[in-house]
Amino acid sequence: MGYVAAGSRRWYETGLTGRGPGFYRTDCFSEKDRMSEKPILDSPTPAAGLEACEERIGYRFRDPALLQAAVTHASGAQHRLASNERLEFLGDSILGFVVCDRLYQAFPDSLEGDLTRIKSAVVSRETCSRISEKLGLVDFLIVGKGMSLHRSVPTSILSDMFESLVAAIYLDGGIEPARAFLERWVIPEIEKVVSGQEGFNHKSLLQQLAQAVFGIAPTYEVIEEVGPDHKKEFHVQAQIGRRRYVPAWGRNKKEAEQRAASNALDALREEGIETPQRQPGSA
Repeated sequence: MGYVAAGSRRWYETGLTGRGPGFYRTDCFSEKDRMSEKPILDSPTPAAGLEACEERIGYRFRDPALLQAAVTHASGAQHRLASNERLEFLGDSILGFVVCDRLYQAFPDSLEGDLTRIKSAVVSRETCSRISEKLGLVDFLIVGKGMSLHRSVPTSILSDMFESLVAAIYLDGGIEPARAFLERWVIPEIEKVVSGQEGFNHKSLLQQLAQAVFGIAPTYEVIEEVGPDHKKEFHVQAQIGRRRYVPAWGRNKKEAEQRAASNALDALREEGIETPQRQPGSA
């Protein structure tokens, strides 16, 4: 059975038990297709791919099979029980618990509605997919042939992969390693939400900032669409004048534009251009 790396599109021929992260299934390809590119002999082995993923996330698994399941999309699995779907189900709850626990301890004077608003933004699909992008988890993603045709990976897959990874760490080492992982990557998002950087109307914030700093309004361009008509995802890029920012995926154009605006705001912050700040419970 063969796999092709998610990021590099390089080919690998491995045995059934040699499958690892960052590879596409190619067992359904014809021999002609399989030989369309030469093997890269000095590329990482599947086992090395797992180790590279562990290095990236800062956690060493006692049971590597959990990590392999966490990075396997249903389209790249032998059957759905071997994919990350069940892990994503568990990881979503672990993520919610850790964030709620932190919010309860950090904001003793905040009302339930305020805590819920912050939590919703912190554990959102948008946040999880953005963290996946920062970690470069797509380098280790296993998907099927059909998914490999896309130039970019949809937001939902990156988000589910992150939550699956949280569950895999929990099952492998317990709540403390999972909490430590989330403390590093997710808990900082709380401060961003409270300060007004995340969880609000990104397009509105970008509009205000662009007009104040550059004297013009931002525009948005759909650069790619994937999926069937009833379940399309959109890749949208924000632009201010001639300045173009990192595009983002969304389940509809509105969501994609919000995420693209968020990327633009991140880029502007790196340049020292900040958005107005808010406090918990403020309008």
